[in-house]
Amino acid sequence: MLSAFLDFYRSVMIRKVEGVDDQKLRWSPVPTGTSLGGLIKHLAYVERQWFQETWAGRDVEYPWGEDDPDAEFRVGPDDTKDGLIEFYRQECAISREIAAAVSPDDTVPTEEGALSMRWILVHMIEETARHCGHADIIREMIDGSVGD
Repeated sequence: MLSAFLDFYRSVMIRKVEGVDDQKLRWSPVPTGTSLGGLIKHLAYVERQWFQETWAGRDVEYPWGEDDPDAEFRVGPDDTKDGLIEFYRQECAISREIAAAVSPDDTVPTEEGALSMRWILVHMIEETARHCGHADIIREMIDGSVGD
């Protein structure tokens, strides 16, 4: 059930980004620069962080650093809608494989203590659903599109 809810919100995020052009992908209604492209890019890296790095212990790369902690929210000049959607789909597919290989009650040690896969899945539902809400508002402002 947790995986199904997470997959639902993943698909909502993709639907919010589909149908806009690359210019609207970058448009932001707020001073922080939050955009549809930035939200889906951020969520791809969140998937990578929790499932690949935290759970599987893999060495992974991120666009941010100490001098630019929010780089994953920015849409680069070479980023396209199709490219960002594909990047998100790939990261989600890897996450699904990792989660499917373990029990929800299996744990992994972290600096904060042991975390279960169940905890990670619930956290990812919360994170993804929250950003779907942001995307819903931005998309409505762009072209009036509403709903999941």
